[in-house]
Amino acid sequence: MTDSTAPTVTVSDRAARRIARILAGEPAGSMLRVSVEGGGCSGLQYKYDVVNERESDDLAIERDGVTVLVDAVSLQYMTGSEIDFVDDLIGQSFQIRNPNAVAGCGCGTSFTI
Repeated sequence: MTDSTAPTVTVSDRAARRIARILAGEPAGSMLRVSVEGGGCSGLQYKYDVVNERESDDLAIERDGVTVLVDAVSLQYMTGSEIDFVDDLIGQSFQIRNPNAVAGCGCGTSFTI
């Protein structure tokens, strides 16, 4: 899924740098897969996996030498989202700014559409 009419998910500069550091310790050609699965106190949560292969229906987002994959089912929940990386007093984490989420849990790890 790479045509120009494909729904978009973006990756921030900070997230791309952090992903590059993570993938530097993995085999060549590794990519980060971001998916949505059931769970958490709000019903849906994000899952992050390092993978070596793409699926035919993946959206591949290339940014600063790293590749982030989002499968077609997860993309339905993530259209218009930005994947970011935050490093603050509370800690470090990937955060997804999802305009489709109508509610989230207090700890910020799950959401509702």
